[in-house]
Amino acid sequence: MPRAAALALLLVSLTACSAEEWSRGGLPEGVTKQSESVQNLWNGSWIAALATGVVVWGLILWSVAFHRKKKNSKEELPPQVRYNLPIEILYTVVPIIMVGVFFFFTARDQNYINTLSGKPDVKVKVEGFQWSWRFTTEANGKTVQVVGLPAADYKQGPELVLPVGKNIEFDLHSPDVIHSFWIPAFHFKRDVIPGVNNKFEVQTLDKKEGLYAGRCAELCGVDHSRMLFSVKLVSQAEFDQYIASQAGAQ
Repeated sequence: MPRAAALALLLVSLTACSAEEWSRGGLPEGVTKQSESVQNLWNGSWIAALATGVVVWGLILWSVAFHRKKKNSKEELPPQVRYNLPIEILYTVVPIIMVGVFFFFTARDQNYINTLSGKPDVKVKVEGFQWSWRFTTEANGKTVQVVGLPAADYKQGPELVLPVGKNIEFDLHSPDVIHSFWIPAFHFKRDVIPGVNNKFEVQTLDKKEGLYAGRCAELCGVDHSRMLFSVKLVSQAEFDQYIASQAGAQ
């Protein structure tokens, strides 16, 4: 136990995680309304898994402590109990209930996250290609297109500018192989598949202006690791100015 405690303390020190980071279960701070649902589902899953683990570990330790062979006992084995109907019903019904609860919350949040309003404030056509991204943003009746090159850092890749507090629809396309459009701060990623028109929509949160990393999360070729981009969340006024100044440019 002292060694385990020391190891846990060492791991916490090495990761330098704050209390807030621990409360998020290792996920980055979310910047969309949908990310709140993902965070709650993630935390709930960990709580349920740890509670189950505590019960299982407790039963194992209890069995080891109180049902092991006595030192001077002449018996080959401790008394064996078979076909205990209440216990068999318990360990059959409880897992079914747990799976059912997990399924309910997962299906509920999945349906919410996949919902498309049909009336987004901004539309973004995302084209993933070997090995970068093309973003075509439609807003205020104007279009802005940004094309990137493979980059060693996400700040060097193409930059997608979006407003806070708005509904953003992403339309994903690929001309070559399967990619995956991933923005960790969205707590969401979706495959970009040739011939398949994948879409999703998020609502960015107010007061979350900043620069966030994005990347391809599907191994897609030699420069997969350099398929990086950034998402810049700005105020509506700054976004309108950006669209007006960049409309028609590539």
